[in-house]
Amino acid sequence: MYDMGKILIYIGIALVIIGLLIHFGGKLLPLGKLPFDFKWEGNNWGVYFPLGSSILISIILTLILNLLFR
Repeated sequence: MYDMGKILIYIGIALVIIGLLIHFGGKLLPLGKLPFDFKWEGNNWGVYFPLGSSILISIILTLILNLLFR
């Protein structure tokens, strides 16, 4: 049961961090407007591929998870 409590604490911390990023993310990090965020539009269609934002989020999550699970 000790491990389960530890996991729940980590999940709670991660949810707080994600909530803060969502709330303040538009002001601090311009997600969706980074280089390599591709956007193609036509007359009646549009395609959006957030490659730059995905790479940034992946790097941030990798650093956080490496710090937590060491």
